[in-house]
Amino acid sequence: MADWAPVIIGLVLFVVFSPGLLFQLPGKGRVVEFLNFQTSGISIFVHSLLFFGFMVIFLIAINVHIGSG
Repeated sequence: MADWAPVIIGLVLFVVFSPGLLFQLPGKGRVVEFLNFQTSGISIFVHSLLFFGFMVIFLIAINVHIGSG
């Protein structure tokens, strides 16, 4: 059986934490901006830290598994 949890969780978190797609932290004019489709180097760094943190929480701390078969 294959464990699909890393693939599915990674895909969902990638979409959610893409800078500028749903939100951008920090924004260009404010702390948080929504749906602006722009990004900066610092926001890429912050979003990558958030992505890594949530991946660790879901896959290691909570130990989520999605099996096939």
